[in-house]
Formats: sequence, C-alpha cells, structure tokens
Amino acid sequence: MRVLVTGGAGFIGSHVVEALRARGHEPLVYDVRADPASDVRNPDTVSRALTGVDAVCHQAAMVGLGAGFSDAAEYVSRNDLGTAVLLTAMADAGVRRLVLAGSMVVYGEGRYTCVRHGVVRPGPRAVTDLDAGRFEPLCPVCGAQLSPGLVGEDAPVDPRNVYATTKLAQEHLAAAWARATGGSAVSLRYHNVYGPGMPRDTPYAGVASFFRSALARGEAPRVYEDGRQRRDFVHVRDVAAANVAALEASSRGGALTAYNTGSGKPHTVGEMARALASACGGPEPVVTGEYRLGDVRHITADSARLRAELGWEAGVSFGEGMREFARAGMRQGRSG
Repeated sequence: MRVLVTGGAGFIGSHVVEALRARGHEPLVYDVRADPASDVRNPDTVSRALTGVDAVCHQAAMVGLGAGFSDAAEYVSRNDLGTAVLLTAMADAGVRRLVLAGSMVVYGEGRYTCVRHGVVRPGPRAVTDLDAGRFEPLCPVCGAQLSPGLVGEDAPVDPRNVYATTKLAQEHLAAAWARATGGSAVSLRYHNVYGPGMPRDTPYAGVASFFRSALARGEAPRVYEDGRQRRDFVHVRDVAAANVAALEASSRGGALTAYNTGSGKPHTVGEMARALASACGGPEPVVTGEYRLGDVRHITADSARLRAELGWEAGVSFGEGMREFARAGMRQGRSG
C-alpha cells in the first residue's frame, strides 16, 4: 500500500513511517520539516503529493495544550484548515482511506463514578479550588468524592481547551468527508504518547517531555498539582503499530470510527516522574502544587475496542518504556 504520511518527519509520524516500511508498505513523507512547501494548508502541494496514493495517515498537527488562548488562530489554521484542505484534495484525487491522529483530549475529564449517583460528569474545575489545592473534581449532584475509571469511545465529548476543540473538529471534518465520498475514516484517539524522538524544551510537548528535558539539564522534574492525576502513557512504537493496524484493516465506508489508543494501564503523573528520574539517575521530582488552566484531573482509556476489532495491543510496558525513554534522544520542535 502506498501511504502518504502527513507530519511524517515528526515524533509520531516518523515512527509510523518506520512501522509501515517494516510491514512492506511504501510510506511517503509529507512534512514541512522535510520540505517547507509541504504544508497541509497548501492545496497545490497536497494534490501533487496524493498522486498514486492508496491511503493517508494524517499526523501533521500543532500539538499540546499551548501557552494560553493567544495560539487559538494558529491551532485552528494548522489543525482544522489543514485537515479541510487535505480532505478536499483526497476527495478530488479519489483517495478513500484515512487514518487520523486523534486525541483523548476530546473527552475533557475522564469517567467518574459517585457511590450515590453512579456515572457523573463533573464540569471544569474552579480556579478557587485549584488555588486552594483542591484538585479532585466532586460529584456535581451531591459534592461527594468520585472514583475515576476508564473512558470508552462512546463517552460524551467535552473539549476543555483550544487544542482539544481542534482535535474534535478534525474528527467532524473526517466524518463529513467519509459520508460525502464513501471513504473510510479512522480516528485513533491517542493518550499520552512518549518515546524516542519526542520534542524537547517546548510548552507544546507532553508532560513526559517536560520531565525528560529537565532531567537532561540536571534539574528535578516539576510535577503540577499533587502528582496524583492519572494518565495512560503509551509508547510511540505501540501507537505506530496501531496506525498500521488501522490502515490494514477492512474498510468501513461512509463513516468515521474512533478508537482509544492507550496502554490500558493507568499511572499517575508523579509515578511517571519518579520512574524517569530513577532511570536517568537524576534528582527526585518536586511536587509544586501549581496547575495549568485547561488541564483535566484524570483521563485514562479503555482500548478494548481497538484490541477486539483491529487485533492491536500495547506491547511496551511502562517500566521498559520509561527506561528506554530515559536514554533516548529528543528533538526540537512543537508540531506533531
């Protein structure tokens, strides 16, 4: 299969390219890092790149929470306009298979259960609570403590920041494209991806990058809140394998199918910081009590659908992955 990989020179995209080659496919890299003209917002270069292509793996994006609302127009331009231009060119070129780099951020907070009211959806955390160090969301009905659980693909979406909003818009665009063309669209909703080649020293990278960059400078990782926020850390090679599985699967025309793409084994941010510090032989993490508006408390995946339907399963354990990541090289840059 000849596959155009947008963002193919980036962190996740470069691993997808390697995984495709290993399976005997022909990946074509489309990335502004490799060629400044290869911007997904450029209709002419996108159209030319699609010549002879069987499928598109769309990884190009501006990623991460960012640095406030000042980046909103850039996020929308890169992520949503870029996706619209790409999908239009695919419709014109007759390319009918798409795998999209989605994100767990579309859910907002994860799944919570109240002992009295069952599954509930707490709203955004109040600044007054965060300032006072009250980080756990409470039951919106009775104010009781909640138990976090795994979120499934059928959970309501509730994006809490600009980046999350653009990732949900990408899915809506892909679904509209699939309906209009009869094409097959898959969104892999990545959880916290980490591994070799991750961007360093940038507010647009994930928390794993923050910690690894600090340790490379000989500094202690700075852990926000109390370090007990739960995430699903999934290795980049496993994410690349999920992309290949989605591309090779039987197509479902006329619709978009979303799959959570995580290890299925939650860990706290504090655990991850300690594991990296230990593997690097660096200073112990510092829990700061600071927070970022737009962050959610707990978000972890149920990836059972991906395992059942596409036969994919995460193969890199948390301990093994963190030890490798502690020794791995990193890259400059802020886009996916």
